[in-house]
Amino acid sequence: MSDIASFIENEIKSNDVVLFMKGTKAFPMCGFSGQIVQILDYLDVDYKDHNVLENPDLRSGIKDFSNWPTVPQLYVKGEFVGGCDITREMFQSGELVTFLQEKNIPVKAPARA
Repeated sequence: MSDIASFIENEIKSNDVVLFMKGTKAFPMCGFSGQIVQILDYLDVDYKDHNVLENPDLRSGIKDFSNWPTVPQLYVKGEFVGGCDITREMFQSGELVTFLQEKNIPVKAPARA
């Protein structure tokens, strides 16, 4: 296993929720990363962010690790959830809150209309 793959493996095992993204949660550098940040922040989820723009090895390594061609990538309890589209669809359907709760991740459940 490469050093970057070992790093990624350690990060997703050591943190309940990890977002590999362009930019940081304080300053997203692309709209797709920003959308996931908004969703996680809205749900008040505690998560660790990694800026792939700061490390070319991480940027390519995360794609190889997940066999997913794009960033951002969201991991929960070591499991790859998906990118922006999947995360947004899960949020809109209510599935993301249920998934996080099933994984014992504290969330602020959104109000229902």
